[in-house]
Amino acid sequence: MFRRVFNSLLETTAQTEVVYPSPFTKPETIPFGWLSSVAPCFPIKASNIRILSEPPHFYNVLKEGCASATRRIVLVSLYLGTGNLEKNLVKAVLDNENFQKGGLSVSVLLDYMRGSRFEVNSRTVLRPLLQKNGNCTVSLYHTPVLRGLLKKVTPHRWNELYGLQHMKLYIFDDTLVISGANLSNDYFTNRQDRYFVIEDKRLCDFYCGLVKRVQKFSLTLDKNNNVGLDEEWTHLPYKGSKNDFIEEAGDIVDSYITETKDERNIHKEDGFDTWIFPLVQMGQLGITQDSDTTTRLLSEAPQDSILCISTGYFNLTSQYMTTLINQTSATCKILMAHPKANGFLGAKGPAGGIPYAYSLIAHKFRNEFEKLDQQYRIDLFEYLRDKWTYHGKGLWYYAPKDNNPSLTLIGSPNFGERSVRRDLETQLAVVTENPVLKKELHEECQRLYGFGRPAETERAVPTWVHAFVFFFRNFF
Repeated sequence: MFRRVFNSLLETTAQTEVVYPSPFTKPETIPFGWLSSVAPCFPIKASNIRILSEPPHFYNVLKEGCASATRRIVLVSLYLGTGNLEKNLVKAVLDNENFQKGGLSVSVLLDYMRGSRFEVNSRTVLRPLLQKNGNCTVSLYHTPVLRGLLKKVTPHRWNELYGLQHMKLYIFDDTLVISGANLSNDYFTNRQDRYFVIEDKRLCDFYCGLVKRVQKFSLTLDKNNNVGLDEEWTHLPYKGSKNDFIEEAGDIVDSYITETKDERNIHKEDGFDTWIFPLVQMGQLGITQDSDTTTRLLSEAPQDSILCISTGYFNLTSQYMTTLINQTSATCKILMAHPKANGFLGAKGPAGGIPYAYSLIAHKFRNEFEKLDQQYRIDLFEYLRDKWTYHGKGLWYYAPKDNNPSLTLIGSPNFGERSVRRDLETQLAVVTENPVLKKELHEECQRLYGFGRPAETERAVPTWVHAFVFFFRNFF
């Protein structure tokens, strides 16, 4: 259904293929040139980017990276699952000759709450790496918001509401795999996400540096499954002054972004046709680079352009909703998970109502844009695929009269309240002039939207979900 609508739109707006000059030769006048003023810029060749389409492809790349890396492995995720596929990743590292000889450093960053849930958890699965040699570091980020009585009384499943480590980065030597997918069985089999494989040493160096900064204020796991502070850090996230923790942790990240932005403020390099801008969001620590950038991208999208926006969980911030309705001139196609493709469907307790909560929020959003007669340019679609769940997120920007996207956002944020306010997030803004990559971006977008059907936002919602959304919308 969506593919027919989408292709029809392209036919009406595309007269001839437009070739734009570099978006960075004149940052003040060319679209997206301003990105180099807010984030470090990494010019690369489009041939160094590979777009994966299926979860098993993602898993195979991870496993091969774990088995063949020679210098460094960096794994950053919400958590590591405890099944056979996840254990095989750990085994691949253990069997790596370079790791056995001590020449391969392994660094893992997960969320403390999710990584510690249940008796068998991410920590116990990773423990063999710590026991093997001293060239492995496992860090667990703990939100500074969960502390005191709140920490004592909040059940394990619900303590994640207050903030998480949500970045998804997987580095093998000089290859970066960026995604919204976690290291868990579903994400390797039938939970659809997006996955870019990028070969670039400078970009990998940047993210290794960012991870090291976050590890400084995270808890460090030892081989006996105990946690403690980094030797250069003195603040426990759940004791002492919360403000001191937030201020100093935020300064560490902010200063790193500023330093690298100044060093990498490059507009054009000969031989490169694609530019990558890492965007970071850590709302609890005062870092809003990604949300500020996303808001500007949405608000400045011109008439006759197309924005395809995808999120596994439809809970757009009030700012994003207002921008899309009142400031954006582009045609907007928003893809979200159908309730049957939502990972919370069938969950016990209040979590089971979350799919209905997203439907309710989408219904209210539709009412708002229809009141202002914006339904001619804003459409909602739901991803539905038999026996699959949907976790894909990101944005594709089609310039006026262009059949293919020239910009995409790819990474961990969901455009939602908790992505902006509570979690540690990152994504890439990828801008390209390369016609092959642009076509591949279009094909990726079409693949995902091909499972989209017009959203049904009128479905029945339990009464208690209305109250749940009213009081707790910022938490999910």
